[in-house]
Amino acid sequence: MAETENNETETPEEAAAPAAEAATEEAAPRKPVEVVAPKERRRRARAAKAAQTKARQQRTPEERQAERTAERRRKAQGRRVERSRSREKARAARADGTAAEATAPREHGPGRQKSRQGVVVSDKADKTITVRIDVVRRHRRYEKIVRTSNTLHAHDESNDAHIGDTVIVRECRPLSRLKRWRLVEVVERAE
Repeated sequence: MAETENNETETPEEAAAPAAEAATEEAAPRKPVEVVAPKERRRRARAAKAAQTKARQQRTPEERQAERTAERRRKAQGRRVERSRSREKARAARADGTAAEATAPREHGPGRQKSRQGVVVSDKADKTITVRIDVVRRHRRYEKIVRTSNTLHAHDESNDAHIGDTVIVRECRPLSRLKRWRLVEVVERAE
């Protein structure tokens, strides 16, 4: 057994431990991991950013202009690539015939009236019906089905619709204080 300077004896395992540690350090040299407090980490980040800003301020106006020009060229090249991809995609869609479906007329837009389907809840007034429009949608966050309804007044020239009928109404110019819709057709008659 080996003796140390303090006249203490070491076991063979303790004597072999430094040799084993040296062998592992040679096999995989590791840097000691520095544990940094959050405040110190933020301070170092601010110092690094300040140094970067200072280095940036020391450039001449010509250097800054050259950097801006290079950045613009890089962005323009990216835009060109993206535009060519979208053009190729549109050409392929036209060749397949799917472009006609993509450009189908929307329900509502400039010069195009809205259409709604609902149930007549009142036909007491002359040439006017009250239509209930039921809306069923899923809540965005809670995913629950939410049912709501709103009523609107529609012009019925021939007093064709009656309570309980399912009708289609279309938006039109103001016809009275409340009427901004016109009856298009009666889809289903009430029994």
